[in-house]
Amino acid sequence: MSDSTDKLIAALSTDRDVGMKPEWIFLLAVLAGTGLAALLFIVTLGPRPDFMSAMHTWRFVGKFVVTLALAASTALLVAQAAHPGAARGPADILLILAPALLLVAIVVELLAMPHASWMPRMMGHNALPCMASIPLFSLAPLALTLFALRRGAVTQPMRAGALAGLMAGGLGAALYAAHCTDDSPLFVALWYTLGIAFVTGAGALIGRRLLRW
Repeated sequence: MSDSTDKLIAALSTDRDVGMKPEWIFLLAVLAGTGLAALLFIVTLGPRPDFMSAMHTWRFVGKFVVTLALAASTALLVAQAAHPGAARGPADILLILAPALLLVAIVVELLAMPHASWMPRMMGHNALPCMASIPLFSLAPLALTLFALRRGAVTQPMRAGALAGLMAGGLGAALYAAHCTDDSPLFVALWYTLGIAFVTGAGALIGRRLLRW
């Protein structure tokens, strides 16, 4: 994209901004979306019965570490996506944080557990609820984040939408993790990833249409 086009979009972005800065709009959208998702989680699934005792196990805690790391690291990239010409290189490396943490957990799991248990742990007992719940709890964060991005000046709508979906998917997965009784990193690597990927794809498709100029 040419410099003149970037300057034009930046000028239009300034015209769009009425009072509140895009950064504050984005922050409020994420907080409101997360709050609505948490409320939906409480009235539908709620935490698992052994939540407090499970907090003493590394596998259960690890689910929150990975999913919240994904949401937090992606949030910075989503905020940058609303600004034309924002530097991508240094910040994009944050995207490897959550996968790296999950990879470490997988290695520990494979070393700690016998080979015969790997497949059962990966398949788990909650595959279908996982696949349904993560998109459900991601809906409000994704919708409000896309609304916030429309107040900015997105130059790559599909990428911005995908990043919004990735962040929302991380938040939705973190909420579902509080209910899910499958704690193995192998289960997380397969089913949580598929659920988040679905939300990411949906965000990309919606963003391509909703965020374009």
